[in-house]
Amino acid sequence: MSEKPVRVTVCRGCCCGTRRKHPEVDHEWQLQRLRALAASVRTRVEVRTSDCLDACEHSNLLVVHAAGAKPVWLGFVLDDAVLDDLERWLAAGGPARAPLPDALELHRVTPPAQRS
Repeated sequence: MSEKPVRVTVCRGCCCGTRRKHPEVDHEWQLQRLRALAASVRTRVEVRTSDCLDACEHSNLLVVHAAGAKPVWLGFVLDDAVLDDLERWLAAGGPARAPLPDALELHRVTPPAQRS
């Protein structure tokens, strides 16, 4: 029986993943880097996209899901430094296996369903 993968869901809807809101970000390259990251770490990681995660104010947004852990919502994923931190965390096991690094904690956002 194989271990369930960590899933990284990347928002690519109206605001995230478009040059309209963040013209300085190469969104396609960012997605390619995430997929390469998933292939390179020891932890099983799957990267998928979503049309909209309903948190446009935090663009670019991604959610890291792992069995036995609450999803971790990360916003303002706009540069290589955030992806570097994400890569190190996933290499260490990600949610339920490794603590969220302080640098990524600064990017944590509240999921839409939990906002008041």
